Amino acid sequence: MAAATLHRLMLAGEFVFYLLLGMLLVGKCGWSVGQAVGLAMILVVAGRTFVIGVTYLFSRAYATRTSEPHRIGAGRAVAMFLRELSAFFLLFSVVMPFERFFMGADRLGRGEGGRLPVLLIHGYQCNRGYWLWLRRSLERAGWQVATISLEPVFNDIDGYVEQVSRRIEDVCAATGAGQVMLVGHSMGGLVSRAYLRRQGNARVAKLVTLGSPHHGSQLAKLGMGENGRQMVPGSAWLAALNAPGAVPLPQTVSVYSRHDNYVMPQDSSLLDGAKVVPLAGIGHLEMAFSPAIERLLLAELAAV
Repeated sequence: MAAATLHRLMLAGEFVFYLLLGMLLVGKCGWSVGQAVGLAMILVVAGRTFVIGVTYLFSRAYATRTSEPHRIGAGRAVAMFLRELSAFFLLFSVVMPFERFFMGADRLGRGEGGRLPVLLIHGYQCNRGYWLWLRRSLERAGWQVATISLEPVFNDIDGYVEQVSRRIEDVCAATGAGQVMLVGHSMGGLVSRAYLRRQGNARVAKLVTLGSPHHGSQLAKLGMGENGRQMVPGSAWLAALNAPGAVPLPQTVSVYSRHDNYVMPQDSSLLDGAKVVPLAGIGHLEMAFSPAIERLLLAELAAV
């Protein structure tokens, strides 16, 4: 099943539930239609707030100790929560269920000044719609940007490697480049490393991972599918991926947030052989819309 299909089914189920609840309240309890709609809107917000709240409760329980330069106060923490909630709502309830409408086809051509094309690889239960804002930002800066939707949504991570390999070859053919730069968010960073483990780094000049659980995440214990189980800390799959010499990394940068609410402990993003860039006050999904992530990504791509 594709992620877009999964999210549309979930939205449809939610709509049917609220419709039936509204009919019950109006027909049996004497509520007005306006009151029933108002309650439904409250429940929509409350449900999504609960989901993000659970991720932050988990992140607090398994948090890595934060050093003084990366500590944030209550005000920044509340602002971070609200941004993460907004990103969750926008991505999972609006953009990703209808990514074909929002994204359109990738616009690839010859890169200017010898610039290599960039392939963006999304994370768990997501699709290419995750990159809506960052793709536009990179394109405005003059980069040739490609995306991919990994399918099926609950797959063995190694099962995505062939899809990534084909997309890299397509991007190279469309741009005339001999290599690409990979940017992977969350599980997308693991998919990128799985590709490198199998295919080598001849086609990849640089890898940038954003909030990737290189050593797993405790939240993955709640995940579904083989890919969810593979991201549990201590899994046999992660042990093989992190074995010395298993993955021939190109120039690699691991960017992560000290306050990530999906990857926990947060120092799971530390990766041997990579330049590690810790940030503060940024949520996991918020990375898709973060100006700080945009600036850092542009700088790292330009440094090749």
